[in-house]
Amino acid sequence: MQIVEGVLNLLQIAAEEIIMAVTRKTGGKKKYGAAAAKKVKKVMHERKHGTLTSGRSKKKVKSRKQAVAIALSEARKAGAKVPARKKSASRKKKTK
Repeated sequence: MQIVEGVLNLLQIAAEEIIMAVTRKTGGKKKYGAAAAKKVKKVMHERKHGTLTSGRSKKKVKSRKQAVAIALSEARKAGAKVPARKKSASRKKKTK
């Protein structure tokens, strides 16, 4: 009986250590909020039905990546939890 309890305790400790390791790697926080996910879902639906258009030119968006970029941009403007845009290499050179 004591052996079984000892094994169960070891398994529980091992499970806790695995959970801690995973949260350490990911930082333990979500990158995107629920509002951002909702916006992406809505925009992907628009793209699928052919009603999603780009900014000024108002051309139809066909690329999945471009649709996600549009959704995240809109989510940022709305104040949703979304990481900042990555700076391009040309922008970094100009600032120096």
